[in-house]
Formats: sequence, structure tokens, C-alpha cells
Amino acid sequence: MTADSAEVLTRVNGGVGFLTLNRPKAINSLTHNMVAIIAKALTDWAHDDDVRAVVLTGAGERGLCAGGDVVAIYHSARAGGAEARQFWLDEYRLNAQIGSYPKPYVAVMDGIVMGGGVGVAAHGSVRVVTDTSKVAMPEVGIGFIPDVGGTYLLSRAPGGLGLHAALSGAPFSGADAIALGFADHYVPHDSLEPFIAAIVADGVDAAVKAFATDPPPSHLVAQRHWIDECYAAETVADIVTALRSHDQDEAKKAADLIASRSPIAASVALASVRRAAGLDTLEDVLVQEYRVSSASLDSHDLVEGIRAQIVDKDRNPTWAPPSLAAVTEQDVEQYFAPADPDLTFEEDM
Repeated sequence: MTADSAEVLTRVNGGVGFLTLNRPKAINSLTHNMVAIIAKALTDWAHDDDVRAVVLTGAGERGLCAGGDVVAIYHSARAGGAEARQFWLDEYRLNAQIGSYPKPYVAVMDGIVMGGGVGVAAHGSVRVVTDTSKVAMPEVGIGFIPDVGGTYLLSRAPGGLGLHAALSGAPFSGADAIALGFADHYVPHDSLEPFIAAIVADGVDAAVKAFATDPPPSHLVAQRHWIDECYAAETVADIVTALRSHDQDEAKKAADLIASRSPIAASVALASVRRAAGLDTLEDVLVQEYRVSSASLDSHDLVEGIRAQIVDKDRNPTWAPPSLAAVTEQDVEQYFAPADPDLTFEEDM
């Protein structure tokens, strides 16, 4: 594979290591190969005194990264799931590597940043959003559950905002991303080129100081009065009931959205986020997520959800269990059983 056709372009310029996700036609969706390239570059640069910071960007105009390559996950799940499990092992280790990286890691979260895109960006030390940022953890729409350390972030968002993002799967803005704890700084899209040039010329701190601006008000924070109230309910069915009975139109829209998602995935997502709140580290949460992801490979809804949304595109999944009321505690609990083998972090990061 030539450098020009590589799925991740790596270069060092002026003491800054640049990682450019380079599958623009697929909105830079992550393949296993891309995970391996990023992990190796980060390992090399961590020990290279000539590299003082890392900058992550995405090729093309549409966004940083639309997530993992779910079509590959679909085919793996239908064939027993071995490739998907190995992909997640390596991907989640990369998420942890980014979370503990010893040098400034600047993630430019411009445009679409969803699922796996959040995993390679939102654990960085300097997370930049723009006026075009469209961030989401939309997994429940394909019968999957938020992963890549997403439940670590969601569980630490203010009030019920993280649960709203997890259960609805709805995209949120750059300003919302800062409010939820998914990002740190707001740089206008049109300033990104000089901002990145300033990182090379003057360093990360000076570039942020020169180009970051106050974000606009967060739409989600303005909705907290009903979000906090409704998402405090015990089960997803209770949350939907609370949302439907609220007088806010936005609450009713959220109820409709959650009701369209996989009932088991939404139920497991609720448990995942709440359990993640009691886990101390990103690594601890990633171990839990790996168990949940591995269990999802044996579920009906992951294959059916990807089929309906991405493969056949009929947008008409047949979920099993078919309703929130039909999901049992045992159905949810089995997702949290230890995987064989479990995810570990014994490798040298």
C-alpha cells in the first residue's frame, strides 16, 4: 500500500505528528488496519523526542470519522464473530492508549464524529470541536451498545445528558459536546487551517489561546429541566413513559426516537452507562464494554440492525425481544458476563 492510498496518512512536521484518517468516501470509518496504523504511530512517537504533540484529523469535507466499519462487523457476526472480537480488542486498547498518551493529543472533531470516531478523539488531551461538529453515540439504532470508552464519558456527563445521548442516539453539536465532557475547546471551522499551522509554529497551548472562542449556548443544557427528570426513571420503559407524559415537545420526540431503537440494546445501554459511573478508570469501563460488545455478537439485533440500516437499507428492523416490556433483567444481565478471553491491558502502551 503506497503512502498516498494508505487508510491513515502519517507524517511529522515541525515536531508535530499528524494522523489523517483517509477514507473520505466512507467518512473515514475505522477499519482494523487503521487501528493498527494509529496504534503503531502513537507508540513510535511516544518515544521520539523529536515529536512533541500529535494532531488527529480526517480527510474530506464530511467529518473526522463516522465510526467503525459496521459492515465488516455484520459479516463477522454472521461468521462466528472472531474477526469482530479481535477488532474490538485492538480498538479498545487504542482508546486506552490515547487516554493515557504522554504527549498532547489534539483531536480535531470537525464535521461528523460518531461511535468509533469518538473513541479515537474524545479520550485525547486536547479535544477541539467546531461549528460543523455533529457528534453522536448512535449504536442503539443498529442493535449495538455504546462502546470505545463512550460509556465512560456518557456516565460522567452532567445530570441525565449522557443517558439522553446514549438512549436516543441523536447527534449533538460542538457546544453540546463541550457541555457533555466530550470536548474541551471550540474553534470555528474556518479557523482550523491557521489553528493547525499555529500548533506547528507556536505549540498547542499558544494555538488554543489564539484560536479557541467561547462556544454558543448548549441546546442540551437548556433542556436539562426535563432531561434530568425523565431519565432518572428506573427502566427504559419508565423513561419513555416519563418522556411521553412530559409537556415538552422535545421530550415527546426523544420518546419516539428511543421507542424506534433496539429494545435490548437500549436496555443494556442504560445498564452500561449506570454501571460505568461506578468504575474508576477508562480501562475498567473498556473491559465492561468489551464484554457487552462480545455478547452482542450472539444477539439477534446487531445483525438485524446493521442489515436494516446499512446493508439492505429498508430502515425496518424486526427487533427481538420486540418491545421494551418484553426485555427481562436476565436478558440484560447476560451481556455483562466475562468474555473469553477478556480484554486486558498488559501490553506496553
